[in-house]
Amino acid sequence: MKKVATRFAPSPTGPLHIGGVRTALFNWLYSKNQKGNFYLRVEDTDKERSKNEYKDQIIKSLEWIGINYDGKEYIQSQKIEDHIKVANELLKNGHAYKCYCSSEEIEEQKKRARQKKIPYIYDRKWRDKKENDAPKDIKPVIRFKSKINGTSILKDLVQGDVEIENNTIEDFVILRNDGTPTYNLSASVDDHQMNMTHIIRGDDHKINTFKQIQIYQAMKWELPSFAHIPLIHTIEGKKLSKRDKASTLDDYSKIGIMPDALRNYLLRLGWSYKDKEIFTIDESIKYFNLEGIGKSPSKLDMSRILSMNEHYIKNIDESDLFDQLTEYCKLYKSEIKLDKKDKIKKSLTFLKNKAKTLEDIFNNGQYIIVDEVNFNQDDIKLIDDKAKKVISDFSAKFGNVDKLSKETLEPIVNELIKSNDTNFKGVGQPLRIALTGSKFGPGIYDIIISLGKEEVMKRLTNSSKYGNEYLPDEVLQDIFDGIFVAREIPNTFKMNLQSAYVDGLIAAMADERYDEISRSAIFNSLIKIRNYSNSSYGNKMVKGHFDYLNWKVNNALK
Repeated sequence: MKKVATRFAPSPTGPLHIGGVRTALFNWLYSKNQKGNFYLRVEDTDKERSKNEYKDQIIKSLEWIGINYDGKEYIQSQKIEDHIKVANELLKNGHAYKCYCSSEEIEEQKKRARQKKIPYIYDRKWRDKKENDAPKDIKPVIRFKSKINGTSILKDLVQGDVEIENNTIEDFVILRNDGTPTYNLSASVDDHQMNMTHIIRGDDHKINTFKQIQIYQAMKWELPSFAHIPLIHTIEGKKLSKRDKASTLDDYSKIGIMPDALRNYLLRLGWSYKDKEIFTIDESIKYFNLEGIGKSPSKLDMSRILSMNEHYIKNIDESDLFDQLTEYCKLYKSEIKLDKKDKIKKSLTFLKNKAKTLEDIFNNGQYIIVDEVNFNQDDIKLIDDKAKKVISDFSAKFGNVDKLSKETLEPIVNELIKSNDTNFKGVGQPLRIALTGSKFGPGIYDIIISLGKEEVMKRLTNSSKYGNEYLPDEVLQDIFDGIFVAREIPNTFKMNLQSAYVDGLIAAMADERYDEISRSAIFNSLIKIRNYSNSSYGNKMVKGHFDYLNWKVNNALK
């Protein structure tokens, strides 16, 4: 028994179509299930439309979705001489003939067929004519002598027995008048030379299959087995085309669909195994068979794709998810900065909760990724005087928190709810807007923990950004009171926070985005810190810490 061999044979005339991806997947899975080989053949004989950029894109797309082929890609245009040789052999053996019909004659035949509303079939005018009668001014095409009488039966591995009247298959052209081979000749020769055992392709190729079988039989080649997959339709029931939205693999990659999710969806699009929905690659190979392919067209359902992608986002290893997210951002958004990566990675547990795509995770994590918050102008309007007081009160109390967790933050929020006579939304919403720019997003505790203490203090200090009308002096005083507590012996965490806050104020002094009032407030706050750091209490390490702060502030004030 011959080793199973399958192939995927796209034309590099455009991006890889989603229907082509599924065809490639079925061929690949079947060959792997049968411990055979899977090959890629690039059918690039259409010189006007074929481009190397599309060939490269096809190869990258297959790699992206996890379909690997054996050996190097087979380039059809490099085998044209073999195709021509077979055409001449068919001509010599009487299985083909030269047709001298002019283009005008052919067009007239097509016109008559249209008028009669019947399919066009060449009238076989030159099938039995002698070349002595041939016109001298016309270059002939070579046509294959198709069977005229009886019927042919295709034992299709998916569709079952498919019967056709032989007289409905025209004497099709195998060599054009410029000497170039046509699709059916080239595909037949290539499949034979590549030792294909199984041809698995869309059922729009059935008529081509009957033509190619006749070429095989005329050349006395061993026939491969054929399986024709029903086409993919839109949700409205129309044949999916390249003109449809989200018809290429790139369309899905750009919106953040993950390769494993899309591959799983395409596997289940027209194929089933019991009631199982989710398949690993190994499971896909183990269980795939041609018997599980349905005979009816499948509808491409975007909601099902998103649902499948959401499942993978929720369930794959977060390290793998992070790698895919960073690659996605690099390709389609903006590369995540090095100093933001660790925060994003640690935040994936909640960033992925409401995400269906990698793009959703990117959008949900924008507040972490950006250096400066972009505020929604409608949401800013929600920051009224009461909300501004909530933000100010939180800033003052937040400075005393050493370790960020829900357990340490919840008492502060509860106290603010009580002291400001409000509810959780009345506290959480203003803080969310101040920290992220929007009233929508992750939970407030998740936001604070993911940003870290230094970044939270920085953003809450930037009162002008979210419309806080409190004077900058008042805001900075609240923060100062929270960080520099009188006669307190600071621990290591608090000392680091104090140092980071001083660095932030010093940097802000040179930031041209701040007005004179804000700079004056920053200057006064530095004066207060200088005076505070002159205190001589605590152990040697604490005193050294205050001396260092004093030195930094003095240098800045100079």
